[in-house]
Amino acid sequence: MKKIAILGKPNVGKSSLFNRLIKERIAITSEVSGTTRDVNRKIASIEGNEFEIFDTGGIDESTLLFSKVKELSLKSAKEADIVLYLVDGKLIPQDDDKKLFRQISKINKKCFLVVNKIDNDKEKQLAYDFNSFGTKDLYFISVSHNRGVKTLIEGILFKLGLEENFIINEDEQEDILDFIQNSQEDTQEREVFENQINVGIIGRVNVGKSSLLNALIGKERSVVSEVAGTTIDPVDEKINIQDKEVCFVDTAGIRRKSKIEGIEKYALDRTQKILEKSHIALLVLDVSTPFVELDERISSLVDKYSLGVIVVLNKWDIRHSEYQEIMSEFKRKFRFLEYAPVLTLSANTHRHIKELKEKILEVYEHFSYRIPTSVLNETISQATRRHLLPSDHGKIVKIYYATQYDTCPPKIALIMNRPKSLHFSYKRYLVNFMREKFGFVGTPIIFTPRDKNQSKEDDRI
Repeated sequence: MKKIAILGKPNVGKSSLFNRLIKERIAITSEVSGTTRDVNRKIASIEGNEFEIFDTGGIDESTLLFSKVKELSLKSAKEADIVLYLVDGKLIPQDDDKKLFRQISKINKKCFLVVNKIDNDKEKQLAYDFNSFGTKDLYFISVSHNRGVKTLIEGILFKLGLEENFIINEDEQEDILDFIQNSQEDTQEREVFENQINVGIIGRVNVGKSSLLNALIGKERSVVSEVAGTTIDPVDEKINIQDKEVCFVDTAGIRRKSKIEGIEKYALDRTQKILEKSHIALLVLDVSTPFVELDERISSLVDKYSLGVIVVLNKWDIRHSEYQEIMSEFKRKFRFLEYAPVLTLSANTHRHIKELKEKILEVYEHFSYRIPTSVLNETISQATRRHLLPSDHGKIVKIYYATQYDTCPPKIALIMNRPKSLHFSYKRYLVNFMREKFGFVGTPIIFTPRDKNQSKEDDRI
C-alpha cells in the first residue's frame, strides 16, 4: 500500500486536505496555529487505489514542543512514497518554507509543492511566484472550495505509476463528501471496528497517556511533552497481541470545564465519539501526586459508555506515597471501580507494559463473554434462593427466567411479573453474584427487567 505524507507549517490547511482525501472529517481543523501535533493516519481509497495518508503536525521550531512535532513529521516524510508540502497561497513565498521544502526533498525525492488557498484564477496568477522553489511538481489548490484537488490526485497517481480504476467528477466528489461529513454514524467504520479490540486511553491532561501509547506500541507515535494538552487529535495505532488485533486511541487530555478553551472543545467532543466505539478504557491516573476530583469525574465516562476498564496507576517510579496508602486512597475515591483490575506502571521505564497487554485480552474475553442460557438461569435461581427478592408492598416479585441478549458488555434480560419493582440494590446484588460465579474482570454487567408479556420491540433490548 502506497503512503502519502502531508507536511507544512502550522495553519496552511494540512488537516483540511487530509479530511478531503479520506472523505471524512477526522482531523480537527481550526484557525489556531498548531492544532495538529501528532501524526494522524488513515487508510483511504482514492480513485480505486488504497493509500495510507499521514496528516502531520505543523513544522515550527519556535518551541521545544514543535521541534518534536517536526521530528515526527520528517520521519513520516522518509516513510512515505510521496510527500505533499503545503504552503499558504495567500502569502508571498517564505524563506523558511523554501528551506524546509528543500530539506524534505532531500529526504524524499517525490515531493510536491502544493499551494493552498488559491480560490480563483486571479490568485492563481499571483501565486506563480512559488516557481522560485525550483520544482516542476507544483500544484495550486483550494481545499475549502474543492478547487484543483482532482488535478493534484491525478498528479499523485501519475507520479506513483498508478491508474484511475474509476472516475467520479468533482461535483459528485463534493456531494459524496458532504454526505459523509453530515452523517452522524459511519456504518462502514463500525463494521471494521467489530473485527478488533478498541481501547481508548483516557485521563486528565499530562498524566502520561501519550507516553503510555508509545510504550504499548514500542515506538514514538504520539508527541510527548511537558506542555499540558499537547494531544488534540485522537491518535490511533493498531498492534497484534497474541494474534488479536488491538487498536489503541490516545485521546485528548480532559481539563475542568472552566479551563477548556478553543480547540480543546473540539478535542473533548472527539474523545466522546471515540469512547462510543471503544470496548475498553485505560483510565490513566498520575500517582506522582494525590488523586484529584477531576480524576473521579473522568472515571465516570467508563460507566457512561458501558466500557470494560483497566486502571493504570502511571508514573509509579516517582509515586508520591507507598503502595498501601495509594491503594487505600484509590479504593476510597473510586468505589464503583472495585471490579476493575489495577496495574502499577511506568510508561517511561516500561514497567508492567507486558502485563497490561495481557490484561487487555483478559478483560475483553470477559467483556465479550456469552453465558449459556441454561447456566445463566441456574445461576439466577441460585442467587434468588440465597437472597429472596423483596416484595412490592406485600405483593410477590418473581423472576421467571433470564436471557443474555447482547455482549460487549454482557446484557441480561430478566423476565418478571413486576419488572418495575426490582430495586437497584437487588440489581447490584445480582451483579456481584455474577462476578462471584463468572469473574467478569473489568466488565460492567447490565440487567434489564422486562415484563413477561412485553415484546422485545417495546422494551428496546
